[in-house]
Amino acid sequence: MRSSIWIAVLLACAVSCGGTAAAASLEPVGTFSLPVYVTSDPLDPDRLLVGERQGRVIESGLAGTRQLLDFSTLVTCCESERGLGSIVPAPDFAASGRIYVAYTGTAAAGGAEGDVHIDSFRPGPEGGTIREPILSLDHALRPNHNGGQLQFGPDGHLYIALGDGGGAGDPDGNGQNTETLLGKIIRIDPLPGQTPSYAIPPGNPFASGPGRDEIWAFGLRNPWRFSFDRASGDMVIADVGQEKREEINLAPSAAAGTVAGAGANYGWSCREGLIAYPGAPSGCATAGFTDPVFDYPHDDPGGGAAHGCSIIGGYVVRDHSLDDLYGRYVYADYCQGEIRSLVLPSSASGRASGDRAEELPVANPTSFGEDSCGRVYVAACAGTVYRLEGASPATCPRPTAGNEEPSTAAPPTPSLHRPRVRLHAKRSGAWIKLTARVSPCSDRAGTMLQLNRGGRRLMSKPLDKDCLARFAVRSSGAATFRTLLPEIEIRSRRLAVGAAP
Repeated sequence: MRSSIWIAVLLACAVSCGGTAAAASLEPVGTFSLPVYVTSDPLDPDRLLVGERQGRVIESGLAGTRQLLDFSTLVTCCESERGLGSIVPAPDFAASGRIYVAYTGTAAAGGAEGDVHIDSFRPGPEGGTIREPILSLDHALRPNHNGGQLQFGPDGHLYIALGDGGGAGDPDGNGQNTETLLGKIIRIDPLPGQTPSYAIPPGNPFASGPGRDEIWAFGLRNPWRFSFDRASGDMVIADVGQEKREEINLAPSAAAGTVAGAGANYGWSCREGLIAYPGAPSGCATAGFTDPVFDYPHDDPGGGAAHGCSIIGGYVVRDHSLDDLYGRYVYADYCQGEIRSLVLPSSASGRASGDRAEELPVANPTSFGEDSCGRVYVAACAGTVYRLEGASPATCPRPTAGNEEPSTAAPPTPSLHRPRVRLHAKRSGAWIKLTARVSPCSDRAGTMLQLNRGGRRLMSKPLDKDCLARFAVRSSGAATFRTLLPEIEIRSRRLAVGAAP
């Protein structure tokens, strides 16, 4: 991230936040010390795992909150961007208790202070912590651009995002250099407690020729957050820009259980977003780059368009309770502090569409997260972790009792107890345009939906094939509206619309 901005905002990180939106609300689930990542037990979505930047993992659930792991003596924090990057529980977490962690280390972790480490940690006897080193790389020279996202892909392999080594403009030329792991997404199979400590999966693009065997994709500046769409398997990479642009890259999965983007070159430091980087090194290629599907400027273009300083990548929403956020990719910017969403294209050569603000303010967001039920979270620098919730919170299945082996099936998506109606309004002069949606849809096309104004019936319209009904009401004054699905007596919340200016 741009060092001067990032350091300044970290030092000022003490602002509370919260908010609501038409499509979702932010519900606090806990307060932590510098939370930087949120995930959950793969078999129990109500057992949240929160990574704290100083080097701790906190377990928060129905039984309360407790410290699960403490390896803070190994973590150097918090100069510039140093500290814990992210965590991911092992697929056999229920049996092993093992969590993989990316962090910048002290000398006690081995190597120089600031080196990046990927380790396995698990609870030891009498409250201790057992460390099993997996991989480390030199990063002592500069304290920024560490990357640090960990995710198990739909293919079962561990993907790791690593920054370009820090400094402005990639001074060491790491982004385009496939002989270093800096500025890359790498893919490995961790082997904790063994020698060697990881294996190279078949199909890594540089394993049979020049370049490091571990590399999956390159040309990245600081991919602080990437994620996999739990429904499609698509990889989405949010890469923090230098001076002009922030970007989102897409590698659409071709089939279930596969990850795309092998060998993709995302352009840094020849390109920044969709533009040529002004400080690009000599000899940059003019073709062969995978362009981002979306980028936005640092300067405010006006009109409510995206802008900021450091993109915080999120997830494609697969929580059905979030209504019209379902299927959209949510993200934020650290400096702007608002959650936005967009629709990703179907191919890496396409462009995202429908970018919009969700009216969900979060001051200095540090990360999004997703639990094993598909619910989405956002962590704020000031300490609060929020869950995105719809009008009716998602219902997640309880974990199976006993000590069964973890299932390899995809975690279930949230379900709801009963249908619900959501109502949105937009004023355009003397006209108020209202859109109502019933979800889940369940063959309700053609069902009549009633619109009430001020507690009295105004008109009715049939739901279309997407279970939407649209109304237009002429009114210059303030008014309140509510929609009703008479056949099952389901009502929306009352919606107030202000007078025309």
